[in-house]
Amino acid sequence: MTLEQISEDVRKEAEAKASEIEASAKAESSKILDAAKSQAAEILSNAEAKAQREAEQIAREVVASARQSNQKEVLIAKRAALDAAYDMAKDTISDVKMKGRESLLKSLIAEAKKVGGKGFILHPAEIDKASLSKLSGDFEVGETIQCMGGFILSSNDGSVSFDMRFDTLLERAWSDNLASINNTLFE
Repeated sequence: MTLEQISEDVRKEAEAKASEIEASAKAESSKILDAAKSQAAEILSNAEAKAQREAEQIAREVVASARQSNQKEVLIAKRAALDAAYDMAKDTISDVKMKGRESLLKSLIAEAKKVGGKGFILHPAEIDKASLSKLSGDFEVGETIQCMGGFILSSNDGSVSFDMRFDTLLERAWSDNLASINNTLFE
């Protein structure tokens, strides 16, 4: 064998080896690329699913927040309506020309006579002083009090008192009938 032939054989063997290495590298590269594509697709799929779940959660939260906000606004509006109705009742009761005022005072005096007698002092509302002075009967008429109407009846020593002010009667009636008032206003 000649040197040329040995050199040619080495060259052919090197080319074959290089082709084999190149083919192996291409195959390995293809496997790596396929694995990377598969992994990227999985990551993308997971990210899309997570984004979808988060979007649905945010949508639920926004809807719940909107409902809660609406409920709050409705409650605020109802409270404003109740306050306005209460204020209107107070204005009506505070009016000296309220229809039935004299009858109500007579009824309260009759009730006062059941719970108290001589030795009790009637402290009238300024607005009802004239009427209550006429109706007081055995009760001594004392100093006036600031209220919407009615009176406070108290014993001479102050140990017993009965609150018959329109303010108190309205508060009690309002509390006792709040459910009915709500139904009337909002049903």
